[in-house]
Amino acid sequence: MGPGPSSHAADDPAIAGFLRYLLAERNAAANTVSSYRIDLTQLAASKWGETASPPYDWKAFGEADARAFLVAFTRAGATATTVRRKLAAARTFCRYLQRESVLIDNPFSLLKGPRKAKTLPKVLSVDDLKSFLSRPKSDRAAGTLGEYPARRDTAIFEALYSTGCRISEMIAVTWGEIDFRRGTVIVTGKGSKERLVILGRPALTALTALRETVRALDPVLAGDSTAVFLSDRLQRISARFVERRMKRYLAEAGLSTDLTPHKLRHSFATHLLDAGADLRSVQEMLGHASLSTTQVYTHVSVERLKEEYAKAHPRA
Repeated sequence: MGPGPSSHAADDPAIAGFLRYLLAERNAAANTVSSYRIDLTQLAASKWGETASPPYDWKAFGEADARAFLVAFTRAGATATTVRRKLAAARTFCRYLQRESVLIDNPFSLLKGPRKAKTLPKVLSVDDLKSFLSRPKSDRAAGTLGEYPARRDTAIFEALYSTGCRISEMIAVTWGEIDFRRGTVIVTGKGSKERLVILGRPALTALTALRETVRALDPVLAGDSTAVFLSDRLQRISARFVERRMKRYLAEAGLSTDLTPHKLRHSFATHLLDAGADLRSVQEMLGHASLSTTQVYTHVSVERLKEEYAKAHPRA
């Protein structure tokens, strides 16, 4: 852990103004703003202590303070990813203070975070995915799962793998955003950017069956403005809800329960590229702003090819 938070820090005019700026001008997501609030609360505590009350004298914040802030997290055993995120938040905040003429120089401008270890995304094989995706139907056939939850779970996991969407994008979809005739759905990604994604035949079939079941339960819930994926109590589901359902089916399929719904997105991209899909097309489908973000999936394919080469080639 790093410097502890102060319960008053978010009342600091500079921090409050910055958070408003993120929402109004940067169109930041609510989760992003919440993370920045925590980071800046810790930043203030590292300089003035946990009991200090705002307003804080940010003009007195210098490079030595910036370095001490990052070192505290490193010494506490924070991961490189965490330290780099804290650095990015603090650097952006100080850039805002420069814009507001509070600071002349950015204390974090010359500081570099620890190198992030390169890790390749974990993906499910096509066979493992088939086994996993079949579980809700199998449970329904065995009488251990009702018709609605079985169809809902089949639909959401088929849709996540078919489209490569982030879980937050998929659980926000309404019936009116699905074009059943064309087999497409409009999702809203990071920065409130909309994009069109493709539904494969299994996903489209699962969604059609789900809507029929929902309409039989309550026609209002099948209306265009209603969320597609609802809980057993017919409330909009959360990401955590989907994660719990996924763990159940992974265990039943004999797969690692450490895998998350985001691994379906990784699998989607890797399988497309393995089959010869164009990198820029996959970038567009994933909603990546940068092609370099998508390129990591080409490395996954190459690493798997190298493994197969090492197993099979007599002089590998």
